[in-house]
Amino acid sequence: MSLFAWKSEFDVGHSEIDSQHKRLFEIAAELHAAMLAGKGHAALDRILSSLIAYTKLHFATEEGLMQKHHYPDYSHHKAEHDSLTGQVLAFQKEFQSGQKTITIDLMKFLSGWLTHHIGGTDRKIAAFLGNRRA
Repeated sequence: MSLFAWKSEFDVGHSEIDSQHKRLFEIAAELHAAMLAGKGHAALDRILSSLIAYTKLHFATEEGLMQKHHYPDYSHHKAEHDSLTGQVLAFQKEFQSGQKTITIDLMKFLSGWLTHHIGGTDRKIAAFLGNRRA
């Protein structure tokens, strides 16, 4: 089983957020498969760049929804986004300069972060937004 297999329990109940989460898992799975297949640096860099760009788009979507609906834990949630973005951008810079390689440890970190963040922090946003619609 892939580290990035989508499971129905990851659904948070907000269609736009769920759709974006699924796409994040797809790109991460593509990166994992390319790593396992021994793809070259250029291919891995392209997929990693795609994952980072889509993550930024997703974070902007969530942050916009939180601001629009005055989500009370916005600053904590945004801090989690900013922390991951900083870590991944630092990794990307080291990868592009040849100082780091994409390893199974990185894949496990990304998988763990996604499942923890979606299962905890994002579920709270979706519940909040669902209550706002009710």
